[in-house]
Amino acid sequence: MNVTLRSDGAPGRVLVTGHRGFTGHYVTAALHAAGYDVLGLSTQPADLTAPGVDLLDRAAVRRAVDDARPDAVVHLAAIAFVAHGDAEEMYRTNVVGTRNLLEALAAQAQAPRAVLLASSANVYGNSDVELLDERVVASPANDYAVSKLAMEYMAKLWTDRLPITLARPFNYTGVGQAENFLLPKIVSHFQRRADVIELGNIDVARDFQDVRFVADAYTRLLAADAAGATVNLCSGTSVSLMEVIGMMQDIAGYEIEVRVNPAFIRGNEVARLTGDNRLLRSLIGPLDIIPLRATLEWMYENHTLAR
Repeated sequence: MNVTLRSDGAPGRVLVTGHRGFTGHYVTAALHAAGYDVLGLSTQPADLTAPGVDLLDRAAVRRAVDDARPDAVVHLAAIAFVAHGDAEEMYRTNVVGTRNLLEALAAQAQAPRAVLLASSANVYGNSDVELLDERVVASPANDYAVSKLAMEYMAKLWTDRLPITLARPFNYTGVGQAENFLLPKIVSHFQRRADVIELGNIDVARDFQDVRFVADAYTRLLAADAAGATVNLCSGTSVSLMEVIGMMQDIAGYEIEVRVNPAFIRGNEVARLTGDNRLLRSLIGPLDIIPLRATLEWMYENHTLAR
């Protein structure tokens, strides 16, 4: 268990799983800024005094939760890369690991007042609906999305004992995201002044967001009356991949040659994902959505893209 920071008079103690990951870094910062005490739980040990905890180890998870006694939980730890090669590991981590955490939380003498589980808008799959709200029937098109939807169904078994909120963030990015994700890959090519970039499906469009927007929304959802809700985190606007390339060419001041590499094309690629954020706004109030161009400029100006 790694105690990252403490603040006198904080409104509560929040356990963040996956706090050392890309999203966890920003969520931890947002929680600190809101005055929370933050406890981190990660499979990666921070040092010899803060050993990592494998979510698949039920006993270790129970001990860690018993030690933390959190007032609230933000569960980010997962295999989040769609093209991850080990499907079994993905399902075990994303479903069984989450179940172990919920089991440990439900066994506490006093349950947390809020448990936020990070799912994914990938569960919607390819839909004919132009603007996806939370009532749209899920139709996952890859193992990652199936694992997240399975996690959601499993979590519903615990809603009579825990105040669970399921968050479905749409695609998001920012400084620190690994280059095996699409937008960091594109930005890094422009940072290097590369002449050519090889991509897969270039006719896709996504509701891209800034990781700082996501971290702020997670933090505000903890204080909202959101137990039992499934909530989209999105801007409500999609941008095509070629529009992203156009933005980057404008930011970097040169044109890049785009080549389609068949090896990068995924089967069952979701063509377009655009989310409806009305429920999120009703729960947490006005949204501070960061324009994608501002996010790309932030990433381009920062040359340390991988944490």
